Amino acid sequence: MSKTKIENSKAPNPIRDFEAAIDALRRGDVIVFPTETLYGLGADALNSEAVEKVFQLKGRDSRNPIPVLVADPEMLRSLVSEIPPLAQKLMDRFWPGPLTLVLPAREDVPKPLLNASSGIAVRISSQPIATQLLKTLGRPLTATSANPSGKEPARTLQEGKNYFSGKVNVFLDGGRLTSKSGSTVVEVVEAAIEIIREGDIAAFELRRVLGEGKFCQ
Repeated sequence: MSKTKIENSKAPNPIRDFEAAIDALRRGDVIVFPTETLYGLGADALNSEAVEKVFQLKGRDSRNPIPVLVADPEMLRSLVSEIPPLAQKLMDRFWPGPLTLVLPAREDVPKPLLNASSGIAVRISSQPIATQLLKTLGRPLTATSANPSGKEPARTLQEGKNYFSGKVNVFLDGGRLTSKSGSTVVEVVEAAIEIIREGDIAAFELRRVLGEGKFCQ
């Protein structure tokens, strides 16, 4: 093969790269892909072995569950046992977007995705590449940030490669991502919500939707 052909084979090709990502996910491998906040480590969230690979790559404590992206309400219902009214209000206002909701999980959801109270962290992404991955695969994807635990999250494709080149084979380019702190994470607790992490959606925005009396003290 000529040098020119070798260089062309390595040139960015969004269609080829997307197809390679789908093939990798179906094999149970992990990819790096853009979300609406940060680059994420993506794997088939219903494949326990694939989810374990994500934990190993990130060096994350298995007792600290990872968030999951879903394509639509139908895929959401395959993971959660109920959607409390407060959660629905937040979904109506902030989805698709950088709000991760911890909701009661169905009994058949893989245990590594669950927190101590059997909740699963889910959101619908507004990032087109992430959305197309979900729709094409037809299964939820893990979406923990693409960095080893304790390191700065990847906001560019090159930063993701710096962390995981040689460990991950497929990287999808979504340009430079501008999130400062990732998604906001809240857990619905009975008739109130608890802010686990304040991210791109500020706490006052949540309060404006739900009212002050709906937050755990």
